[in-house]
Amino acid sequence: MAASDTLVDLHEKALRLLREDADKIEKLIAIQMENLTTRKCPLYEEVLDTQMYGFSRAVDFAVRTGLVDESAGKLLISQLERNLAMLYEALEKKEE
Repeated sequence: MAASDTLVDLHEKALRLLREDADKIEKLIAIQMENLTTRKCPLYEEVLDTQMYGFSRAVDFAVRTGLVDESAGKLLISQLERNLAMLYEALEKKEE
């Protein structure tokens, strides 16, 4: 296997792992939102903030090490933020 093939494999693996982490965060937040009576629960907000911070640090690390392009890293974070916003809106509609 050539060095360039190994590098491509590492890039793909890094992106796959970050996407899996984003999916886990979405699922965790969805479960919490279903089980909470109000979305303004401090625990929910703390978990969301902690998860998003941890994810953004993981993306930052991957970008700084060259495993993920900066644009791809920003896209992962913005997609997760959009998906969480849609989840949040769905809960609001469900509560109405």
